[in-house]
Amino acid sequence: QVQLVESGGGSVQTGASLRLSCVAPESVFRDNHMGWYRQAPGDQREWLALITRAGITNYAKSVQGRFTIFRDNTKNMVDLQMEDLKPEDTGVYYCNAVPENRAHSWGQGTAVTVSS
Repeated sequence: QVQLVESGGGSVQTGASLRLSCVAPESVFRDNHMGWYRQAPGDQREWLALITRAGITNYAKSVQGRFTIFRDNTKNMVDLQMEDLKPEDTGVYYCNAVPENRAHSWGQGTAVTVSS
C-alpha cells in the first residue's frame, strides 16, 4: 500500500523556520481535505492544520499565525511552512487526510526538534 511520505524535519533553535513537505497517494489527496498532525514525545497525535480541496485553511490555536499550510494539486503535495519555532513544537510531524477518521495508513513522519 502506497504511504504518505513526509520530509523536511530537522533540529533547529528557537525562532527558526522549517518547511515540511508531504507527498500523498493520488487517491488520498484527490478525495480529501489534507492536514498536518504532530505527535510530541509521550503525547497523543494532535491535529495542527488543514487545507480543503478548495484551498481554505484552518489551524490549531497553538500554531495559528506561525504555521502556513499549502497544497499543490498538480503534485499531490502538502507543505507546512513553520515560522518562529518554539521548543513545544518538538515532535514527529505527519500529513494525512482530515478529519482523522478518513486517514490513510500513516507514514513515517518527519521529526522536528526545537532547542532553546
